[in-house]
Amino acid sequence: MLVDGLPVLYVERGGRSLLSFTESEPELRQAAEALARAVREGWLGQLAVQRADGEGALGSKFSLILQDVGFRATPKGLRLRA
Repeated sequence: MLVDGLPVLYVERGGRSLLSFTESEPELRQAAEALARAVREGWLGQLAVQRADGEGALGSKFSLILQDVGFRATPKGLRLRA
């Protein structure tokens, strides 16, 4: 996901892992909103994120942002369905 032309968030193949390229919460939030919109509009189907920046998705700094945009906690991580 790009924000103002700069990489902010990378969804690894299969959607189980996310990598962020910034510490900026507003930029991460903007990228998460775009990611959630892509899922809801059917571009990605569902996402079940298990890891974020090398740690478990539920314990990551990114967890609250993902939950704010609609991801739901599951035993394995965070999931969003279309």
